Amino acid sequence: MGDKIEYKYLSHIDSPTDLRKLKPDELPTVCKELRTDILEELAENPGHLGASLGTVELTVALHYAYDTPNDRIVWDVGHQAYGHKILTGRRDKFCTNRKLHGLKPFPFPSESEYDTFCCGHASNSISAALGMAVSARLLGEKRRVVAVIGDGAMSGGLAFEGINNAGVIPNDMLIILNDNHMSIDKSVGGMRQYLLQLSTNSTYNNIRHRLARKLTSWGLLTENRRKGLIRFNNSVKSLLTRQQNIFEGMDIRYFGPVDGHDVKELVRVFNIIKDMTGPKILHVITTKGKGYAPAEQDATIWHAPGKFDFDTGELIHKDDGTPHPPRFQDVFGITLLELAQKNPRIVGVTPAMPTGCSMNIMMKALPERTFDVGIAEGHAVTFSGGMAKDGLLPFCNIYSSFMQRAYDNIIHDAAIMKLNMVLCLDRAGIVGEDGPTHHGAFDLAFLRPIPNLTICSPLNEPELRRMMYTAQQKDMGTVVIRYPRGCGSVVDWRCELEAIPVGKGVKLRSEEEGKAEVCILSLGPIGMEAAKGILIAEMKAGHTKSVAHYDMRFLKPIDEDILHEVEKKFKRVITVEDGVIEGGLGSAVLEFFADNGYRDIEVIRVGMPDEFVEHGTVQELYKICGMDAESIAKLL
Repeated sequence: MGDKIEYKYLSHIDSPTDLRKLKPDELPTVCKELRTDILEELAENPGHLGASLGTVELTVALHYAYDTPNDRIVWDVGHQAYGHKILTGRRDKFCTNRKLHGLKPFPFPSESEYDTFCCGHASNSISAALGMAVSARLLGEKRRVVAVIGDGAMSGGLAFEGINNAGVIPNDMLIILNDNHMSIDKSVGGMRQYLLQLSTNSTYNNIRHRLARKLTSWGLLTENRRKGLIRFNNSVKSLLTRQQNIFEGMDIRYFGPVDGHDVKELVRVFNIIKDMTGPKILHVITTKGKGYAPAEQDATIWHAPGKFDFDTGELIHKDDGTPHPPRFQDVFGITLLELAQKNPRIVGVTPAMPTGCSMNIMMKALPERTFDVGIAEGHAVTFSGGMAKDGLLPFCNIYSSFMQRAYDNIIHDAAIMKLNMVLCLDRAGIVGEDGPTHHGAFDLAFLRPIPNLTICSPLNEPELRRMMYTAQQKDMGTVVIRYPRGCGSVVDWRCELEAIPVGKGVKLRSEEEGKAEVCILSLGPIGMEAAKGILIAEMKAGHTKSVAHYDMRFLKPIDEDILHEVEKKFKRVITVEDGVIEGGLGSAVLEFFADNGYRDIEVIRVGMPDEFVEHGTVQELYKICGMDAESIAKLL
């Protein structure tokens, strides 16, 4: 964008200290300006829109009521935190959000002292905040700690592990449940509202705390009795409302629900409960996309809509009229439905991303055989394992970087029993603007050592279809298919569904007779970048180069016949993979040569370096990592 819009309040807020100078009656205008600023910016510079619009009032109220950055706000999933970034001194730089060398896509401590913890993935806020609260207590530092968790993230097991522990370890943490989809407690009318007013009434709480202090000084309120009193208080609430509350069952005081779009009411509640002792939960009701009608009406599309017209709400899609290859995820979704319609054993499983991975295609046609298990990757794998054990054939689709959370489940609940199931790793390799928390960098390296796995990656869309078909064959065991985000390379992709030989690669390009010098071994769609690199090298050398190119297709079992052939013919081998080079394809090739006593061949490995790759476009990051065609050409 060009020059920033001049706002009455927002233009003069460089930190929460400036925000706290305002009067409470001025905060609704600040919220209106902040929401407009987010919309204006994201219309031109795409990002995660809906969730950040929904937390505008919550963000303003938190920074107004709490002494940030001394007080800690731990966000769960940075999708919610664009308003937080703008209010904490980054408004002028927000136009660089998600761009190479610009603001990071999610809160990150190295970027700002207000960013208390890395939050690219879901469900970690409660555990991290509890750790901070305990740290402050043991070090004698006076600070408050708040965890802001969305209801989707509450389906993750780590969130419940944190809550369970928060009720046991002494702490004064506040957990804010940002409920933008469902209510945990059903409203029961006037009595419910009365209890809300009572539980947040300052007179009531002053009396309650004075009584607690007296009982403690008299020796009548030991730690065990304190917990007993909390349980008694919770039991009375349950009796009156005829409902039970999971949080209060874990000895965590519950407040709410409250309107998450009433900024003054939020400030009032925060000021009352922020100094209460013991762990607390505040249940806040918000609307994704709040304040922008198109985003409120379709939260899925407006989660990250790309560019759009601010005035009309029309999404802007570039279309030059020429046919384009489909997205890998769409080919997966269409092919899965084709296979499922022919094979009644096939079921689909996804942890909260049916649209992102295109499993919504099967979900619409065969809803009884498709399961969205929420943000619970480990459960998704073990749930799939249970179905596989008793006769079904699950295709479990999880983004590569999210599959890291299910590592033990893959080993203990799938591979060790040789269960016939298919783990489809979407978003494998460099994903672009979402950055290091989302790059599918490590799957090849961390999966390769696991016995009983078959690991493969398609060069293009037809190969993805063939690998999916092959994976459902008898006695295949646990199969991993990894593929990247976005479009591939083949426009006419609807090939016949047929099996391919397991553990066998293909020779894409032969060397000229008598000119064998170097060959490339690639795995997956990055092979197309390698093929371009060969052409560039040939053109620069006046077509005197002779380079062979093999698509390995399988990392495990690796094609040993190809590797024996390569050692006999070539002096140099370049391995190319869209993943970390420590432990992936290049490492597998080096291990094979070493194990077979092959000493006279040079191996050059191309892939992600031993560091976390920043955010930027895929091509920008390929270049930085030396994985682009030009960089590969220089090695030939």
